[in-house]
Amino acid sequence: MTGRTVRGALVVLVSVLWLVPTWLVVVNAFTPAKQYTGSPRWWFASPGLFANIRAAFDSADVGRGLLNTLTYAVIGAAVAVVIAALASFAVTVMPVRRPAFWFWFIFTGTVLPLQTFLSPLFTGYAATGLYDTQYGMLLVYVALTIPFAFFVNRNFMLTVPREISEAAQLDGVNWLSMFLRIHLPLARNALLAAFIFQFTWIWNDLLFGITLSLSPNVRPVTATLADLGGNCSTVGPPVVLAGALVASLPTVVLFFVFQRFFVNSLRLTA
Repeated sequence: MTGRTVRGALVVLVSVLWLVPTWLVVVNAFTPAKQYTGSPRWWFASPGLFANIRAAFDSADVGRGLLNTLTYAVIGAAVAVVIAALASFAVTVMPVRRPAFWFWFIFTGTVLPLQTFLSPLFTGYAATGLYDTQYGMLLVYVALTIPFAFFVNRNFMLTVPREISEAAQLDGVNWLSMFLRIHLPLARNALLAAFIFQFTWIWNDLLFGITLSLSPNVRPVTATLADLGGNCSTVGPPVVLAGALVASLPTVVLFFVFQRFFVNSLRLTA
């Protein structure tokens, strides 16, 4: 009973520590910019959220940033998951040589710090004309999200009985048909779990957004908000917080909508 009480108290403490800054963001996003005194408010004042959102959209083109990020997150995560599924099928089902080597070769992409890629990426993008282009942003997001999606899908495909693929081979099914008709439908839950993970990561990325993009029609919403935050003296912190609140809503909604399905998918791939 004592151990359970301690765990419960720790959960409550961590929840409070997480909720306090979230509460401050929401409350101060509702504060009209002209009424902000420089000290954070702890309770709602007059409703100024929609005016702050309008100011954020007008001052930094947050709407365009949201559209850019939605494009990167949906297309980038989907392409990465498909490529990862193909790689997982090759490593776990097809008779490739040294499957353990290929697993670690791909999975190493999740181990290296992302900062190590910044300098060569910036130099390479500047030399090839990919800098400040949507194609360049999509390319880097797909490349960076493949390793973890591969890890999730590979773990699931290891649980598929080998007798299924052996029976399909006896029936004359080729590798591509086996992947499309058998393993891909079976891996639907793992694919969706990987997609949610990668969608959320791309949506929240700031590092590559501010390094590899410059113009408003390319920059993701996090970089747009960073630019807006640099103009706090002009627009006021409530405007920045209102823009951040709007930008965070898609991932929050995605998590709550797929929460039960997401947890079940992770159990299957653990």
